[in-house]
Amino acid sequence: MTQNAKETFRQCDTGPALAARVRTLSPTMPRSMQRVAEAVAADPAACAQLTVTALAQRTGTSEATVVRTARVLGYPGYRDLRLALAAFAAQQQSGAPASVTADIAVDDPLADVVAKLAHDERQTLADTAAGLDVSQLEAVVGALTAARRIDVYGIGASALVGQDLVQKLLRIGLIAHAHSDPHLAVTNAVQLRQGDVALAITHSGNTVDVIEPLRAAFDRGATTVAITGRPDGAVARYADLVLTTAVRRESELRPAAMSSRTSQLLVVDCLFVGVAQRTYERAAPALSASYEALAHRHSPEAPTAR
Repeated sequence: MTQNAKETFRQCDTGPALAARVRTLSPTMPRSMQRVAEAVAADPAACAQLTVTALAQRTGTSEATVVRTARVLGYPGYRDLRLALAAFAAQQQSGAPASVTADIAVDDPLADVVAKLAHDERQTLADTAAGLDVSQLEAVVGALTAARRIDVYGIGASALVGQDLVQKLLRIGLIAHAHSDPHLAVTNAVQLRQGDVALAITHSGNTVDVIEPLRAAFDRGATTVAITGRPDGAVARYADLVLTTAVRRESELRPAAMSSRTSQLLVVDCLFVGVAQRTYERAAPALSASYEALAHRHSPEAPTAR
């Protein structure tokens, strides 16, 4: 994991932020470390009272595993994790409502499906907001605002998010292109240079078709950005800036593409609003002009009677 990515998880030690880090990073951990992470998230009050030896015994792991888990979660050591757990426990005791499971069964009534999906979407957005490094976000906004040209790479569901970002940027007068074809992405990436921005969107952090053009842009001096759920993935090697999205547990009826798209769209909206704020004098008239140009398509005249 890059230093920038690590800092993403150290910015806030509140209970929700700790829970978000556990949910985001647990799927990438070895099973022994997952047991530690799941234990501290499930019962922070009890774990906050345990020594490193006691927590290792409770989770059937070793002291070294407990310390490694604390560091992966963004804390210098176990002592710092215990302090965060104590704060989390205090927050839970303040009367926060119990969470609803988002696991969807094949025989669930549709009303339950709606409730579970709505809960999961809310949690995904909250986790993404809690784990988002605002300093990195501001740096990306600055790079996009000043860019001569912006290229966005994504495959599958991430391509849809990339297209959404590009459409928004085009409406405020920026030069932006979305690439979902890996060959075209690379051939365009090699034309980038300093002053341009290349932005890769990949939930897994290891999508070759996205990493390859980002690497080409990186090698040519463009500012490179990764929006990913795995800040320790290969994409981070070629990203000057990393924006981390929440990772939700995948299920049979809810593939990763669904929850990842929710968190990616939040980041994209934050980027767009940030750029629009910085370029308001230019962005506001551009938005008005695009709205007026399309208004007749949303309110067609009634057909002429014969």
